Amino acid sequence: MELVDDHHNRREGSLMATVTYVRTIKFVAEILEEDPELLQAIVSNDDNLSYGSIISVYTGDDESVTALTDDGMDELEQMLKDARRSPQEWNDFLDSFVDDELLVARIKAKSPR
Repeated sequence: MELVDDHHNRREGSLMATVTYVRTIKFVAEILEEDPELLQAIVSNDDNLSYGSIISVYTGDDESVTALTDDGMDELEQMLKDARRSPQEWNDFLDSFVDDELLVARIKAKSPR
């Protein structure tokens, strides 16, 4: 899938990088060896990553898939790395970024690496 910058949305004199591909959350989870539900919970709040890093790809009338740009994947990877500095930081991170209590309990039951 290729995405291109709409020339009508550019501000005069500013340069924007063109996004030519994105990775689905499922694929990002495979690459980072993370739980896809955890990643989806984190990116469900688009304030957690820089603007434009999270892309919604509509696959039907009421269906969409979440995807990340390279920058979004890098940000997410760094966020998780920083959160895993200690078990306490990991638990605090999960409590702050994931609203699903069952998912938090399941993730906490695993080693924070």
